[in-house]
Amino acid sequence: ALLPMPLPLVFINLERDAERRARLQAELQAHGLPGQRFAAIWWADVPQAQAQQWYSPTLNARQYYKPLRNGEKGCYASHLSVWQQLLDSDAPALVVLEDDVRLAAQFGAAIEAIAALNEPWDMVKLMGRLQHEKVRSQRPLLPDGIALVDYARVPSMTAGYVISRAGAAKLLAHRQPFGRPIDVDLRFWWECGALRILGVSPAVIELDDTSLVSSIWDERDVLTPVQRWRKLRMKLALTLGNAWHRRRLPRL
Repeated sequence: ALLPMPLPLVFINLERDAERRARLQAELQAHGLPGQRFAAIWWADVPQAQAQQWYSPTLNARQYYKPLRNGEKGCYASHLSVWQQLLDSDAPALVVLEDDVRLAAQFGAAIEAIAALNEPWDMVKLMGRLQHEKVRSQRPLLPDGIALVDYARVPSMTAGYVISRAGAAKLLAHRQPFGRPIDVDLRFWWECGALRILGVSPAVIELDDTSLVSSIWDERDVLTPVQRWRKLRMKLALTLGNAWHRRRLPRL
């Protein structure tokens, strides 16, 4: 029997990725959790007018070091559409998973604890790269060692997160059109009305083996000298912008 979930859960899955879909559906069922599939957007099928509303080559040239691939655009558009789905519902927040994750035993309990948080938040990442990221502050989320963390720098990864209505509204207002990949864009949180992104540690999801074979891009191109310079400039903008704006935020 499926357990009652305090928040709705969706997982993003391309039509062609039937194996990933079946595996994640089976895992959700094994945890007794309900979940709804969101049909991921295949960029080649997006009408031109909608594509121009979502993605800006001009913004991309200003913000990022190379043009986005169709897979990156479709991935971002899928998340934008899921955020809009949340605002079109009456749910207070939404659990969003990509289809290449596995759930830890504490996953359900962590979602319940996040849903019960009293402080304002826009997004809580269920997985980050905490071994590479410094934490500003943290406090217990669950009694068995899971902590709620305030990142010194928001990590990349959009494999799983919980987003609030306020967070969805901020992102939809500031990220249409977009010019960077979604995982990079979220790291520039101050561009979105001081988006408050927290996380959990240890992670309550992990990447499945299928994540080693990406559905949305092949191996990265070798960067030209100009692209390498543009990437370095972007990283500097991220470091300086994050340091400047982070000082003004309250700690957990």
